[in-house]
Amino acid sequence: MEVTRSRLLNTARPYLQILSILGLTPPPVFFTRTLLKRRRGYLIAGYSCYLLAILLVIIYECYANIVALHQEVDLFRADDFSRVMGRTQKILVVAMASCNQLNMLLNFRRLARIYEDIADLEKDINNSLPGFSVRGHWWSFRYRIAIFVGLWIVLLVGLTPRFTLVGLGPFLHWTNKVLTELVLIMTQLKSAEYCVFVLLIYELILRLRLILQQIVVELEDCNCSPRIQELCVTLKRNQLLVGRIWSLVGEIGEYFTLSMTLLFVYNGLTIPHVVNWALIKSVNPNDCCQYMRIGVTLLLSINIFLACFYSELCIQAYNSIPRILHQIYCLPATEDYQMLKMGLREYSLQMQHLKLRFTCGGLFDINLKYFGGMVVTTFGYIIILIQFKMQVFAQSKYMETANISEMKAFNG
Repeated sequence: MEVTRSRLLNTARPYLQILSILGLTPPPVFFTRTLLKRRRGYLIAGYSCYLLAILLVIIYECYANIVALHQEVDLFRADDFSRVMGRTQKILVVAMASCNQLNMLLNFRRLARIYEDIADLEKDINNSLPGFSVRGHWWSFRYRIAIFVGLWIVLLVGLTPRFTLVGLGPFLHWTNKVLTELVLIMTQLKSAEYCVFVLLIYELILRLRLILQQIVVELEDCNCSPRIQELCVTLKRNQLLVGRIWSLVGEIGEYFTLSMTLLFVYNGLTIPHVVNWALIKSVNPNDCCQYMRIGVTLLLSINIFLACFYSELCIQAYNSIPRILHQIYCLPATEDYQMLKMGLREYSLQMQHLKLRFTCGGLFDINLKYFGGMVVTTFGYIIILIQFKMQVFAQSKYMETANISEMKAFNG
C-alpha cells in the first residue's frame, strides 16, 4: 500500500489531499507503509469523525434549503412540480454524501489495491524495456494533470459561488448560503477525483504505447536474432501489462459506481430544475439572474463532459495499440521470425476481446457517446418543461384577463 514509491501517485497526491480535506476520498497518508499500524488506526478514527461531522452539516443544510424552497414556492405560487423537483434535488445531495462515505468505508481495501496496482504497473512498465528512456516521461503527466484537473478545480471553486449564490433566494441566512456553496463545490469535485484516476490510466497507456513505438523503430533497422528475441519478450510483457490495465479500469469503475452514478443523476436533474426556476422568474422584469442560471447549467454540463472526455481520450489511446501492432506485423523483419508473428497475433486477439470501457458498475458507459445521449435526453425534458410552463402561463394570463373584464363589467 505504499503510495510514495510511485512517481505518478506522488504527482497526483496534492490533488488527492485537497479532495480528502473535503471528505471525498481517504487521505493518501493512509496508504503508506511507513505509517505505524496504531497511528493509522487513530488517524482513520479521527477522519471518520470528521466525515460524520461533514455529513451532519450536509443534512442540516438540506433541511434549511428545503424550508427556503417551500417559502419561495409559496411566494411565486409555483406549487406544481417545482416543490417535488427541488426536494428531490436537495435530498440527492445527502444521498451522494452518504453513499460516498459508505463507499470509502466498504471499498477502502479496493482503493488500496488500486493504488498498489498503479504503483506496480508504473514500476513494471519502466523496467519492461531496458535500453530505452521512458522514465522522464512523467513530467508530461505533471503538466497534464495540472491543466486538466488543477485548473478545473480552481475554476469550479471560483465560478460556483458566482453563479449559484444569488439563486439561493432571499429566505436563506448568509451562513447557510456559505455552507451550501461549500456543499455544492464538494458535490461537483467528485468528478475531479474520478478524472485523476482516469488520467493515471491514460499515462500508463501512453507509456505502453511508447514502448511499442520504440519496438517498431528497433525492428526497422534490426536483423540481429538475439535482439529480436529480446523484443519478442518485451512484446509479451507489454501484452500482459495491457491486460493488467484493463483489469485496473474495471476496479476503478467498481469503486466509483455509486458516486458517479449519483453525480450524473444529480446534474441531470439540476439542469431542468434551474431552467424551471428561470421560467418561473422570467415574468419578473427586475430579475437579473438569468445569465447566472445559464452559467450554472454550463458548469454542471462541463463537469460531466470532462469526465466523459478524459475517459474517451483514454479509450482512444488504448484503441490505437492495434494499429501499432499492425505496423510491426507489416515490417520485413517480422516475416522471418515465426515467434514474433505468433506473439503479434496473440496480442491482437487479446485487444479484440479486452475492449476498454469506463463504466459505473456496468450501469452505463462514461464516454462522449453517453454524454451526447444525456444532453439529448435533458433537452427533451427541458422542451417538455417549457411547453408545460407556457401552457400554465397562458392559462394564468387568461384567468387574469377574465377577472379584469368581470371587475370592469361589475363596476360598470
